[in-house]
Amino acid sequence: MQAPVPRLELSEITKTYPSVVANDAIDLTVLPGEIHAVLGENGAGKSTLMKIICGIVKPDAGSICWNGSVVKIANPAQARALGIGMVFQHFSLFETLTVAENIKLALGPRSNKAGVELDGCVREVSRRYGLPLDPRRHIHTMSAGERQRVEIVRCLLQEPTLLILDEPTSVLTPRAAAKFFDTLRRLAAEGCSILYISHKLDEIRTLCTSATVLRAGRVTGLCDPRQETSSSLAKMMIGGDLPHPHHRAATYRGEGGISVRGLSLAAEDRFGTDLIGIELSVRGGEIVGIAGVSGNGQNELLAALSGERTVTDAGAIVVNGTPAGRLDAGERRALGLAFVPEDRLGRGAVPEMSLADNALLTAWRQELTHRGLVRAGAIGAYASAIIARFNVKAPGPEAIARSLSGGNLQKFIVGREMLQGPRAMIAAQPTWGVDVGASAQIRQALIDLRDEGVAVLVVSEELDELLEICDRIAVIARGRLSAARPARESDAETIGQMMSGSFIDEDSAHPGARAGGFADPAAPRTIDAP
Repeated sequence: MQAPVPRLELSEITKTYPSVVANDAIDLTVLPGEIHAVLGENGAGKSTLMKIICGIVKPDAGSICWNGSVVKIANPAQARALGIGMVFQHFSLFETLTVAENIKLALGPRSNKAGVELDGCVREVSRRYGLPLDPRRHIHTMSAGERQRVEIVRCLLQEPTLLILDEPTSVLTPRAAAKFFDTLRRLAAEGCSILYISHKLDEIRTLCTSATVLRAGRVTGLCDPRQETSSSLAKMMIGGDLPHPHHRAATYRGEGGISVRGLSLAAEDRFGTDLIGIELSVRGGEIVGIAGVSGNGQNELLAALSGERTVTDAGAIVVNGTPAGRLDAGERRALGLAFVPEDRLGRGAVPEMSLADNALLTAWRQELTHRGLVRAGAIGAYASAIIARFNVKAPGPEAIARSLSGGNLQKFIVGREMLQGPRAMIAAQPTWGVDVGASAQIRQALIDLRDEGVAVLVVSEELDELLEICDRIAVIARGRLSAARPARESDAETIGQMMSGSFIDEDSAHPGARAGGFADPAAPRTIDAP
């Protein structure tokens, strides 16, 4: 029987930048109907290789064959014309446009779908794949997880013959992810080739039929992941055993913390989610996790907790014993609150600024200024300390933030907050899109902070992460927060069911139940935005 002609065949692909060889003579073959994984640490060269396939970056050497013919992919439009579609980890969306308008731009001038017809297509495809979207909603009102849904639906509407997916399940519950995998298998059975990038090794072993492993820009392994263990895949990726966070007994139970009592807050835009009667307590020396599908009130809750939005009742939010509802973000930081936002490029860091200048943005109180003047040597030393302690792969403190891989920039942002010696820490999606090595390092850092008596709140859609590091876990759905329950009494299936809002229905059946684990029987207070 004659072997099938590869859908995509890369030969000796090389790309060099001034300070690094991103791709070093890489070979990669993807067959029709194959689900092929590309594995590697952050900075291993995966993103550069995918950008070459999509026509965003031009290789310095090597060749690309598409369906048996040598091609030069000059730009993304040519890649789309060939049938190549990609869902990026870092989004390429116009924030001032609606979902439908962004999708229309991607479909190009040849598409005759517009207006109501396009809206219907968006709703149908998003419903079919379990990725609900409102086509009239503006991108700037959406969370990172919701934007990822737009990227996925936009790509699927282009009907590609090669679909490249970069961390596509971070927005999905376990049940929705399983449904999405069924969809990908159906697409593969219909002849669509899939390149799948994920740091979730269990996903790779469940879904993919072959894998190419990259390390430091080179191919270090080819395998069938179904025949491998997570440990063996990790060894190919990082050259060692899969790291696991180490728990130890807390040195002391801190007195600081975060307390939320009866917080109800209207969303700022009509597509947001109103918060209803939020009750939450995070004590010093514990990690409390909040799970939930993106778009269920996480953005609104984080804005209220961080001080980006204030409320009229000062006592609705208490930070380290001080009523903080009316305090802005800077005033809450002065109380010892640190914050890691989910969007590392744009909110966590300014892409065009150096690491040193980005360190100054939130850590200026760490003797980095004197009488209103910036101490250049001090901010350089502070940034260097972050790079060294958190093993950030960067040339130095003058490196531009956008030049770092996602995982290394995330480690820098987490390190910037932790080195300030906070009494309370809020981390949103702390390991989103981060490789197994960097992920374990960030999780261990959060555990170490907890063990020092700091109150740590982690908002994440990674259930395995929450189960691994948290002492208690709550679930947010439709703007309501469940009671926090001990992590050791929880499992991914139960939490996944709660993420669909099952606890809200249960509370409705028992009107006397309270959502936050507090004994106070008083009705929640309504807090309006000022």
